[in-house]
Amino acid sequence: MGIKSVENSVGAWAFLTGVVLAVVIGVSASSFLSIPALVSYSPQIYAILVLLGLFVGFSIKVEGKDAQTFLITGAILVIVSRFGMESVTGSLIGIGIGDVVSSTFAALLALFVPATIIVALKTVFSMARV
Repeated sequence: MGIKSVENSVGAWAFLTGVVLAVVIGVSASSFLSIPALVSYSPQIYAILVLLGLFVGFSIKVEGKDAQTFLITGAILVIVSRFGMESVTGSLIGIGIGDVVSSTFAALLALFVPATIIVALKTVFSMARV
């Protein structure tokens, strides 16, 4: 069993909080399950998601193989979420949940993109210090 560091624990909790918040705002921002209070504050909530993504990127300690795994996984999540926004809207529009899935993907992108960019920059700078 591995030893968990406090730094990664804080980053992991921030990431989990961001994912839950992204799913909640994504579902509530659509017209399918609209929650008026969340819809009116959605720009601020998206800003919080971006800030959480930045915090996660700065707070998690990933080096070597872990950084590579995080970056590959983050890139896959960003690419799949972006393409999923476009394809799901067209294919699920008939049953009424296309907007829900699309807005959830958009909220997840607001969290994943900053975290992935920060970890990528940290990795590049650590490689340049060789």
